[in-house]
Parts: sequence; C-alpha cells; structure tokens
Amino acid sequence: MLVSWIKAMRPQTLPVSIAGVIAGTGCAVWCNRFSVVPALLCLLFAVLAQIASNFGNEYYDYVKGVDKKGRPGFRRGVTEGDISPVAMRNATFGTLALAALTGCAMLPYGGTELIAVGIAVAVFALAYSAGPFPLSHHGLGDITVVIFFGLIPVTFTCYVQCGSWEGLNASLPTAFAVGLLAANVLIVNNYRDADDDRKVGKRTTVVLFGRRAMSLVYLLSGIAAIAIAFMLPVWKGILRLSFAVPLLYILLLHVKSWRKLRKSSGAALNPLLAETARNLLFFSVLMFAAFYFSGRS
Repeated sequence: MLVSWIKAMRPQTLPVSIAGVIAGTGCAVWCNRFSVVPALLCLLFAVLAQIASNFGNEYYDYVKGVDKKGRPGFRRGVTEGDISPVAMRNATFGTLALAALTGCAMLPYGGTELIAVGIAVAVFALAYSAGPFPLSHHGLGDITVVIFFGLIPVTFTCYVQCGSWEGLNASLPTAFAVGLLAANVLIVNNYRDADDDRKVGKRTTVVLFGRRAMSLVYLLSGIAAIAIAFMLPVWKGILRLSFAVPLLYILLLHVKSWRKLRKSSGAALNPLLAETARNLLFFSVLMFAAFYFSGRS
C-alpha cells in the first residue's frame, strides 16, 4: 500500500516543484537576502502543492473515466485498484490542507498578500483536472504549468526571502525560463498519452497540434529558456560561466532528450519524462550557482 501511495505522488516529476524554489532562492542569494526558514517553507509548500495536484489528477481522471487499466504511463493506483477513490480524494484535500498550513507559516515573511497566492495555487491544483472545465482537458495545461511551476514559485520564493520585490529583475526572467522547462515535462507526458487522450476527448496540446509540432515546441522551449537566462544581470560578474552553463545544458541534456522524444513512444517515454524533470532541476541548480558566484556586493 505504501508503495502505491509513493507512486501516486509521482516522485519522478517532483523535481519540477523543487526547481522553482531553488531558482528563486538563487535570486534571493543574488540580492544578499537569503533566509533559511522561508526558503524551506517555500520548498515544503511547493512539493505539497504538487503532490496534491498529482493526487487530484489521478482521482478526477478516474471519476471522469479518462484513465484505463494498463495505460502506458506510470501506474495509477486508483484505476488499477491499489487505492480506493475515497482514500485518494481525502488524500488530495488533506495534502492541500497541509500546504495551506505551510503557507500560513510564511505570512510573517511575505505578508497577507500571500493568502491570495495560496488560494490561487489551491484552486488551480484542483482545476487542472476537476470541475466542468478541467484545464488539462482543454489545451491549457501547458500555460498553467508555466505559471504555477515557473512564475509563481520563483518570484515568490525570492519575494518571501527578500521581503520586497527588489530581486524582480532577476527572478521574473528566471521564472519564465523555469516555467518553459517545466512545461516540457507535461509535453512528454501528453506526448506519451496522446492516443488514449484522443479517444476519451481529452484535448491536450499534443492532441490539438500533433506530436511533431509539440516536439518542436519542446526543443524551442529549452532554447528559449537559455536565451532568457542570457539576459539576466547575473552574467556581468561571471562572463566565462555565462557561456559554460547554457552550452552544458543545451548540448549535453536538452538536445539529447529532444532526440529521444522524437524516437520514442508509449511506455518508453516514462524514463524521458523523469529525465526532462531532472534536466530542469539541473538547470535550476546551475542558475543558483551562477547567482551565488555573482552575488551583489
């Protein structure tokens, strides 16, 4: 049973939520405002919110009849009978409650304006798969990922540690870069499930635009993320590293993963989904290092 719950958390994709906090913390370091406690609270909140979204996605897709047994993706506990639907529903809202408590602990650092952000995160964590207009079923999953795994975690992780928006000129472009790379994880997921999604009327971007077009988006998103990174003020202090970081990422990781995407299908894409998430995590760690070594005097 424990193994089924761990699988339901989809640990292969959790680097997506961790990456945003790492990148945002790097921006706070660059501003000389790093603070351990709010950084850890942001990390815990981000991971709990993603787990709640993963639980909700599994539960509501089961309720809507979207999932079927033996699907090529990672094993779905509810669909396969490993976890009861009621238990998954309770786990979804229980995890959201834990995320809300964590968010409340951040209020002394970020102020009451964080309440609106927390509510938005909770609503969209459910709206991704639930409700009369589930975002993931209408081609809106990608933009949702850019916002809630890029823009919000990076900028607000920096904000909570700084206590102001002084690092926005670094955190905002970084957030776009992280968001684009996070969306690539979803592209791989939808690329794998396109045939099954089409049959049940789930209109992901891969269903709408086709595998060939979205594989190109995957490639261009990584290139765009690196281009955005080049515009950051961080590179002024470490010119040599500014060339090494994007080259390492593009040549050794991103293009290699893109080639696998073009050649793979079905369950063979599961390792690539995890690999794409790791690519994002590595990118964020490299960005953190860049911010650290070029920190403001």
